[in-house]
Amino acid sequence: MFWTTLQLAFRELRANLLRSLLTTLGIIVGVAAVVTVVTLGQGLTLKVTADIASMGRNLLFVLPFTPQRAGPSTPQTPFKVDDAIAIGREIQSVAAVAPSTVRQTQAVYGSNNWFVAVNGTTNPYLIVRDWPIALGRQFSESEERGGRTVCILGETPRKELFGHQTPLGASIRLGQTTSCEVIGVLAMKGQSTFGQDQDDIILMPINAVQRRMTGNDDVQQIWLSATTAERVKPVQYSLAGLMRERRRIRPGEQDNFLIRDLQSVATLVQSTTALLTAGLSAVAAISLLVGGIGIMNIMLVSVTERTREIGIRLAIGALERDVLLQFLIEAVLLSCLGGLIGAALGLAGSAAIAYAIGVPFVFSPWVVVVAFAFSAAVGIVFGFFPARRAASLDPIEALRYE
Repeated sequence: MFWTTLQLAFRELRANLLRSLLTTLGIIVGVAAVVTVVTLGQGLTLKVTADIASMGRNLLFVLPFTPQRAGPSTPQTPFKVDDAIAIGREIQSVAAVAPSTVRQTQAVYGSNNWFVAVNGTTNPYLIVRDWPIALGRQFSESEERGGRTVCILGETPRKELFGHQTPLGASIRLGQTTSCEVIGVLAMKGQSTFGQDQDDIILMPINAVQRRMTGNDDVQQIWLSATTAERVKPVQYSLAGLMRERRRIRPGEQDNFLIRDLQSVATLVQSTTALLTAGLSAVAAISLLVGGIGIMNIMLVSVTERTREIGIRLAIGALERDVLLQFLIEAVLLSCLGGLIGAALGLAGSAAIAYAIGVPFVFSPWVVVVAFAFSAAVGIVFGFFPARRAASLDPIEALRYE
C-alpha cells in the first residue's frame, strides 16, 4: 500500500512539475544558504588555525605594558637582553627564547627601495617562529656577539629589492647610514590571520640594530616557545613570576608587562567564528520556514483542487490514513527534493566562494545530512495540516464539490 501511495504522490508532482519546483524554491534557498555558511565557516576556522600555527609552535610573547593609575601617565619600562637570557636559563620547558626590537626604515639596493620592518633579534627567533631559511645561512656566533651588520631578508623585501637576482653577498642600505650584507633569505610564510604580511621583514643581530639604528639597549618584545603544547600554561605561569621578580613588582601591584600565547588567540578566533557561523545559519534557516509555509499553502490549494478525487477514493473504500499518507508523502517529497537541490547548490557555491577568497573547502557530510533531515522535517510539519484536512473530508460533500 505504501508503494502505491508513493507512486500516486510522484504522479501528482510530475503532473504539476513547474508548480512543484517553484514550491520548493524556499527550501532550496534555505538549505543552500545553511550549507554554504557552515562550510565556509569551517574552512575559515581551518585557515585561521593554520595561519596562527604558522606564526610558531607553542608560542608565547611578552610585551611591556603601562598599568593605568591615577595621575600623570608613566612611560613603559622596556625589557633588556638579559631578561631573555634569564628566561632561557631559569624557566624549564622553554625550547627557545629570543629578544626582539623592531625599527621601520627604508631599505635601498641600487635603484630599488622598500619600506620594511628591521627586526633585531637572535638565531633562536627562527626556532620560536618555526621559520626555516630558504637560502643562505643564519647569524654566526661572532656576528651576534659583535653586532655585525649582516641581515636575513624576508621574501617580500627580497622580491622588491632584487627581483630575480640572487641577493646573497649583496650589500643593502638601511636608512641613511647603515649598510648590511645579505647572508640569507627566509622561507615564505604569507599573510597572517590578521592580514599582516609576515614576509615583509629583515632580520639583523639585535646588537647591530641597537647600536646602529635605535641608539639604546631596549628590547621591545621577547618571544619564546614551550617544548610541548601542554607546557604552555605552566611556562606562562613561571614566566609571570620571573618577570615580576626581575622588574621589581611588589605584591599587590599590577603587572607592567603582558604575556600572550597563541593558543588563547586561536581559541578566541575559533569561538568567534563558530558564533558568527551559528548566527548566520539561524538567519539562513528562516528561509526553510518560509519554504515550509509555501509547501503548506500549495498543498491546501491541491486539496481544494482534488476534492472530488478524495471523495471518490473515500467512497470506494480508501481509509482516512491512506489519504493522509498520500498528501503527507507529497509534502515530504517536495521538501526533500528542495533539500537535495539546495545541498548541491550550497556545496557548489561554497566551493566557488572558498576558492575566490582563498579559504580551504571543507566537505562535511554531517552538514548535508542535517540540512536534508531538517528539510524533510519541514515537509512533515507543514504538510501534516493539509494532509489531515484532506483525510477528514466528508465523502458525500466531497463528491458534490464542483
